[in-house]
Amino acid sequence: MERIGLIGAGTMGAAAAANIIEGGYQLTAYDPHGPSAENAEQIGATLAASPAEVASESDIVLMFLPGPKVIEAVVSGPDGLLSTISEGAVIVDLSTTDPDSTAKLAALADRRSVGYLDAPVLGRPGSIGKWALPIGGNVDYLDKCLPVLELLAGAVLPVGESGSGNKIKLLNQLMFGAINAMTAEMMAVSKQVGIAPELLYNTITASQAGTVSNLFKELGKNICADAYDTPTFSVDLLCKDVSLATQLARQNGAEPMLGASIESINQMAQDQGYGKMDTSVMWKCFESEWR
Repeated sequence: MERIGLIGAGTMGAAAAANIIEGGYQLTAYDPHGPSAENAEQIGATLAASPAEVASESDIVLMFLPGPKVIEAVVSGPDGLLSTISEGAVIVDLSTTDPDSTAKLAALADRRSVGYLDAPVLGRPGSIGKWALPIGGNVDYLDKCLPVLELLAGAVLPVGESGSGNKIKLLNQLMFGAINAMTAEMMAVSKQVGIAPELLYNTITASQAGTVSNLFKELGKNICADAYDTPTFSVDLLCKDVSLATQLARQNGAEPMLGASIESINQMAQDQGYGKMDTSVMWKCFESEWR
């Protein structure tokens, strides 16, 4: 049985770790954030002191990391995965990042005869086992990883060359940002015109309207409960994802219109100090702007 490594044991990484260990695999994990590392150990992972140590103990390494700079340091830094990883091993990046960074790291891995797949997660932590993973990169390495990835996802879908999975994820995040921003604005306008946001939410979710998405239900529930401090997905992460998506569009001659507005609203939320909170908090930004 393949030895599995995991870098990043936050919300998504911890969900993956639990399923991998339950699936009978040996898991070595690294996370510099103490509480996340402790949680991984409680789940049953063996903790490592660095990414290099994880790589030396693993045949497949999964990464759940916050963005391009961290990913690059973890993979190619002085104490990174490529400093110790064995030929024939595979690195699978389940983070949300940009395709150019992925292509660069995949080329570095290839020089070491190491596989590098981008497999960003489409799904929420609670839907672990039913995620969709669009796979970019050399599919010759996918067979080695497939039994592990199928513990996490209901759909593992090869989509093209290195970075192709990232492109699909960033396009998805543009849609996420649009639903999030419109829900925030609608709830704020609702209060402004004298309709309690909770009444609006309950009425809409009771309907069979096409506007009732799972994301709207999740966001509206948080707004009604005034619960933002334990984020499923933070404002800071949404800002990063949408910025990467609009950057991708611009690099390919597609100047984003709605995307640019979403980016501005996200930035407003960061500027008002909501970065670490759940994205549902963003409705409060409009109230602040209207005062």
